[in-house]
Amino acid sequence: MDKFKVMSSTLVAMLSAAFGWFGWLIILYVLTMAIDYVTGTIVAFKEKSWSSRVARQGLWKKASSLLAVLVAALTDMLLSIAVNYAGIVLPFTYKSLLSPLVLVWYTLTELGSIVENAGRMGAPVPQILKNTLSVLREKTGENNDNATSKK
Repeated sequence: MDKFKVMSSTLVAMLSAAFGWFGWLIILYVLTMAIDYVTGTIVAFKEKSWSSRVARQGLWKKASSLLAVLVAALTDMLLSIAVNYAGIVLPFTYKSLLSPLVLVWYTLTELGSIVENAGRMGAPVPQILKNTLSVLREKTGENNDNATSKK
């Protein structure tokens, strides 16, 4: 356990030193993914519906969301290179846009799932929390994502 604490603390320190607040977004996202997976597993055991196939699908879904975050980060890098070195002129200073938005969107998705799991585990979940997470997801692009996926 001590080795885990040392390794995780070192990773957190490296990310926050390298990326500042962006590192904290990454840490928050990974943490919410882990909590969601654990609470989802607890719910499945409680409801006597646990299945290795469903658990594996959940892990693949989380891995694919990590891939989407990586694609957003690479796109940010490409745009930054294009703006800074290829002479493309934008009406604003571009550092990073897609990565933080994608991270926040996925983190809000995980938080919503954790709230749902808490409710299924028997916790009374305040409606204001559900509403707040819903509004935040909408503001980070949930509606746009649904509109493009229907085409």
